[in-house]
Amino acid sequence: MNHLILGCGYLGRRVASLWLAQGNGVRAVTRKPDTSAKFRQLGIEPILADILQRNTLQSLPQVDTVLYAIGLDRSTGAAMRSVFVDGLANVLDHLPRPQRFLYISSSSVYGQTGGEWVDEDAATEPQEASGRIVLEAERLLRARLPEAIILRFGGIYGPGRLLRKKTVEAVEPIVGDADKWLNLVHVEDGAAAVIAAQQRGQPGRIYNICDDQPVRRREFYEELARRLEAPPPRFVPPSPNQPPPPHELANRRIHNRRMHDELGVTLRSSNYLEGLTYSLD
Repeated sequence: MNHLILGCGYLGRRVASLWLAQGNGVRAVTRKPDTSAKFRQLGIEPILADILQRNTLQSLPQVDTVLYAIGLDRSTGAAMRSVFVDGLANVLDHLPRPQRFLYISSSSVYGQTGGEWVDEDAATEPQEASGRIVLEAERLLRARLPEAIILRFGGIYGPGRLLRKKTVEAVEPIVGDADKWLNLVHVEDGAAAVIAAQQRGQPGRIYNICDDQPVRRREFYEELARRLEAPPPRFVPPSPNQPPPPHELANRRIHNRRMHDELGVTLRSSNYLEGLTYSLD
């Protein structure tokens, strides 16, 4: 089988590795020529294109599966809506229709703030602007490609990518309510979930992708500090003179039952304690 990845970064490269190990052909879009050489070294065929430059998307290939995992690269200066909504529209205008289209979304589309449990049928009324943009992109995709599978990820972490690691090591205060919930997934489990969705996901279905145990910020960062041999973290409230940071609006616990029942995903890191073990040297 042949697969195409748009957004072949922290998660996408691990998915590519799994596909290559299965003997599949993998292509990946990049706008950086130097990244093309790195892709070739990994066995990935690079396609030089930019989702915000329509003229570069003319030669997107026909493939069996597309993984769309585009994130926001703040170094480009592009606005989030331009990347998530306009970029997706550009790709859909030029992409030959695949058998499978897997879209990496975010649990930020949910707007619940009271710590309640949330599944895929819950209301999507995000409070933060970024969540509203992600939801707009989902709706565009659903209108244009109804059979696409949407994977709403919790916070992805793993080796080289730990939430607020530098802040904890520097003993700097963490701005926010320590008792609010985090919903996380280790990157290796996230990649396995993508493969499961490609193989067993139902067309048009939405799946929450996260581990089995939401964790309060206090517990997570205290455990991270302990493993880094740093002092316990200190939490401070947001400044009353400024709007609250986006993460401070979110407070919910994400159900992953559908991921287990329909995709058959078995997590290596079912909770943050196991995930940290697989993330720190």
